[in-house]
Amino acid sequence: MRVLMVNGSPHEKGCTYTALTEIAETLNAEGIESEIFQLGTEPLAGCIACGHCGRTGECIFDDKVNEFLELAGGADGFIFGSPVHYAAATGAITSFMDRAFYTDLRGARGLFYLKPAACVVSARRAGTTATFDQLIKYLTISQMPVISSRYWNMVHGATPEQVKQDEEGLQTMRILARNMAWFLRCKEAGARAGVPLPAQEEITFTNFIR
Repeated sequence: MRVLMVNGSPHEKGCTYTALTEIAETLNAEGIESEIFQLGTEPLAGCIACGHCGRTGECIFDDKVNEFLELAGGADGFIFGSPVHYAAATGAITSFMDRAFYTDLRGARGLFYLKPAACVVSARRAGTTATFDQLIKYLTISQMPVISSRYWNMVHGATPEQVKQDEEGLQTMRILARNMAWFLRCKEAGARAGVPLPAQEEITFTNFIR
């Protein structure tokens, strides 16, 4: 089993990376493989609602989004991480998740369907809960079981060294990792036992003006 983790920070080995590596080490101890997908520093355009993904299953901008979607099919679970910028997720990961999740939905790829996922955030001081709330919405609109911890999934510190001193934050990451590993094993056991997936309905799109 394998968990794909996205580092939405422009700093490859900054505070968000430090939180993700704490998760990765715990997952490894639990017998779960993991990989950190780095968004990098190249600009990521936002979704332009062109409809290309609905026709091809791929985003019209061939960048980190399509690269990630190719990896997503082989992942059993996901963790999305972001630092806090102005009490919100980074612009890069916002554009990334807008396009990745929309491409999966409109392209009917089913890459996220019933795969467990979690979001983690890092900050020097404040804005963590607002960012956490923002990111978690991508999971709940995509039928992804949300993996929680004993506290909201956040670490604090202005540098990786300071994050390593956040004992409660790092413990939160480890508990999150163990909960993810447990859920993945339960899902695997259910599949072996022949537990069927939920019945699906055709997606209905409406608005408030009938």
